[in-house]
Amino acid sequence: MDYFLRVTIMGLGTGILGTGIGAAASFFIHNRGKRFMSFILEFSAGLMIAVVCFDLLPEAFKLARLEWTIIGIMIGVVIIIYLDNLIKIYGFKNRRKIGHNPLLKTGLLMVVGMALHNFPEGVAIGSGFEVSARLGTKLAFVIAVHNIPEGLAMALPMKAGGLANIKILYYTLMAGIPMGIGALIGALLGEVSQQVIAMCLGFAGGAMLYIVCGDLIPESKSIYKGRISTIGNILGIIIGIVLSVGTH
Repeated sequence: MDYFLRVTIMGLGTGILGTGIGAAASFFIHNRGKRFMSFILEFSAGLMIAVVCFDLLPEAFKLARLEWTIIGIMIGVVIIIYLDNLIKIYGFKNRRKIGHNPLLKTGLLMVVGMALHNFPEGVAIGSGFEVSARLGTKLAFVIAVHNIPEGLAMALPMKAGGLANIKILYYTLMAGIPMGIGALIGALLGEVSQQVIAMCLGFAGGAMLYIVCGDLIPESKSIYKGRISTIGNILGIIIGIVLSVGTH
């Protein structure tokens, strides 16, 4: 029981720490440069790509046959697509409730989206700890770093929409809670068999790759179309490779 509690706390702490730092950073940013935001989103994307491809998925391949990981990846992608559709429906139905402030609406809907996306990342942490403390800790660190620009991306539209800082911090911290739940479920499922661990790691990897390719990179390109975003992505991949290879 103590082990599952520690994993849950690790997932919860990872979720709220990253988004909380990002939200707090927004309080001191008065000139919201498009190049800066584009760079930091792409850096986060590159970091996640590297860790998923060079660490998380290779660990899954070691545990079970290839098909278990591939099934997990496909399930992760399908579930995230379904959740993205739910977010769009939620946004359409609650447009009047949120009001006519487009920036505030964007920020609040991003909170819902990030909360749903944080769950599979929590599963990755919980499953990672089932493989080794090294992998679980590394995934927690990378996801926490990744959540900083996501917290910033949630907070800036709400700040521009006139929401008070304390409410911005509250909403962004709440978005990190599902990561703790995901970490617990990942650890519980990992107790079943190595095949299930491999499938959970594949699920988390597929979900994270879809978030990167379907959300982070397109969002970055829509903010700023210059080279700085591509440089951020490459830099994130390089640092992710160093983290993955250098700690083996």
